[in-house]
Amino acid sequence: MRVFNIVGARPNFIKIAPILRAMKDVSEFEAVLVHTGQHYDRVMSGLLFEQLDIPIPHHCLNVGSGTHARQTAEVMTRLEDLMLEDRPDLVLVVGDVNSTLAAALTGAKLGIRIAHVEAGLRSFDMSMPEEINRLLVDRISEFLFVSEPSGMENLQNEGLRENQHAVLVGNVMIDSLAACLPAIKATNAAARLGLSGKKYAAVTVHRPSNVDTEETLLQVLSVLEETCEVFHVVLPIHPRTRANLERFGLLSRIMALPRFHMTQPLGYFEFLNLVSHASCVLTDSGGLQEETTWLGIPCITLRENTERPITISEGTNVLTGLSINKIRRALQTAQAFDRAAYQPPKLWDGHAAERIVNALVQD
Repeated sequence: MRVFNIVGARPNFIKIAPILRAMKDVSEFEAVLVHTGQHYDRVMSGLLFEQLDIPIPHHCLNVGSGTHARQTAEVMTRLEDLMLEDRPDLVLVVGDVNSTLAAALTGAKLGIRIAHVEAGLRSFDMSMPEEINRLLVDRISEFLFVSEPSGMENLQNEGLRENQHAVLVGNVMIDSLAACLPAIKATNAAARLGLSGKKYAAVTVHRPSNVDTEETLLQVLSVLEETCEVFHVVLPIHPRTRANLERFGLLSRIMALPRFHMTQPLGYFEFLNLVSHASCVLTDSGGLQEETTWLGIPCITLRENTERPITISEGTNVLTGLSINKIRRALQTAQAFDRAAYQPPKLWDGHAAERIVNALVQD
């Protein structure tokens, strides 16, 4: 079976790495890696490939950035030519970024079977571009590989077609984290940032809804001020966030916060080392909600909803949005968190990719 494995953005790389390893061990598969180039700088792409031991892609489309429509259209145009020339038996997509939607649409229109890893997740917020991508990809995929029970429930409520196969396999992002844990521990990033022995919060913020207007950035600044009252704060700054801080003249104000540390974006190993030693994490990321849940680190999600409810019901996550009162309470709870008594969700055991490959072999 010739499989096009499509990646385009940082979360895709983390999820595809264990799948490629699992396919390599099964003679039935010929894995072809296609990088759309949606993320293309060294930290977000090249360094991550090195750290996760992902092979050099067979094809690089180099689409770059752009509006949602332009980026999706460019991926579809370039992928269609490639698929027509090298007709795969299956297109495997991961997550919910524009490259995921574009690849699924292109393959489906050419009559190629689609497999979606991380299917069924729903925020029920149609203002999120990722939610639109998730819904559309799931409707046209034949194989739906699900990371948590809520995903199975969502797919069943929406109705599965006769030829659709939904399987609860666990979380491939945790496969990568578990496999890389020794290397993550060895980086000692927290110590190199001068945080050894200090109680600190690791922060990531990059979503347009949080950083694209002066009003929301001022709210984020208030969140950071509140957090600095409790912990040291370290913020590996996303390029989008930094650009908007500069655009609204807020960079000097954020840099003047007490006990505040800003760094450039960190590699996968370095960042997760930082997270693993943190007292808590504040984020608007999706994947980090899962990583903190597995690591047993309190997570404060600066959003009003999550497509990963298991991180709340069984994990370490709490939703606060940008509400200072909710964040203040969450910071207090984080200080009292008993990590030793914590257990991560079932099937988040480092073997999700093997279950995916086994399901495809048995089809």
